[in-house]
Amino acid sequence: MSPTTPDLRTAAPPLLDVPRTALVTGAGRGIGRGLALGLAAHGWSVALVGRTEDRLREVAAEIASRGESPTEPVVAVADLTDHAAVRAAVAQVEAAFDDLGGIGLLVNNAGVIEQREVGLVEDDLEDTWRVIEANVRGPLAVTRTVLPGMLARGGGRVVNINSGAGHREYATYTGYNISKGALARLTTGLDSQYRDSGIRAFDLAPGVVATDMTAAMPAHADRTEWTPIEASVELLLAIGAGDLDALSGRFMRAGADTVEGLVAHTYDVLVQDARRLRLVTWGQDDPM
Repeated sequence: MSPTTPDLRTAAPPLLDVPRTALVTGAGRGIGRGLALGLAAHGWSVALVGRTEDRLREVAAEIASRGESPTEPVVAVADLTDHAAVRAAVAQVEAAFDDLGGIGLLVNNAGVIEQREVGLVEDDLEDTWRVIEANVRGPLAVTRTVLPGMLARGGGRVVNINSGAGHREYATYTGYNISKGALARLTTGLDSQYRDSGIRAFDLAPGVVATDMTAAMPAHADRTEWTPIEASVELLLAIGAGDLDALSGRFMRAGADTVEGLVAHTYDVLVQDARRLRLVTWGQDDPM
């Protein structure tokens, strides 16, 4: 095989008969709410998981009022850093989706950021750790709990809502940057460990969406252009449909990537082994 020809055997083949059911974390507001509404609007059954029941039920009522989802939304309340609470919430969702085939798509959206836009020395270490714990332990606990059911059914898809901060150097928000890098490694790890068992994992960066979180960030104080949530929904729907399965383990960004562009450049991504967290060597003689 020539160096310029990708080994297409390493590209994950599309799955068959994955249920059109989705568990979305942090679905009570912001990006999670938008993703849940977008999935429901396209005929997905959705489960809304998060800490604040009132907000989750507001989103559930909005979905139900539109009449686009084939089933009533499931609401499950849990602190996602508490593994016991996560197990109980996932069990509730699995039971609700039992007749539909279980959970087909997991969207790890819930996340937080530091309270201050400063460097590590100026920041409060406890706040930095709070961010890392929420953004890493939460998705880890939910994914660990959802995976056994997916594996037993022959497969499923996991989408980690990530950020360019996991791949680029920034002078502030240390915990957030660390957590998104770790989340990217979780995505590549899931692909490596469970690709042959039918699991497809993706990093989806939503761009800069107008939310309560971004509104509170000084970096966006003068921003006038925002990434529409519809751009993330478009990519998420394509992932859920299996259109991007060949890119399992890799990164995509709403507002820059389109489904058509990603499909057209899949060969290039595989040739370059691009769009995933990895060590870049200096050349063929690099011992690494």
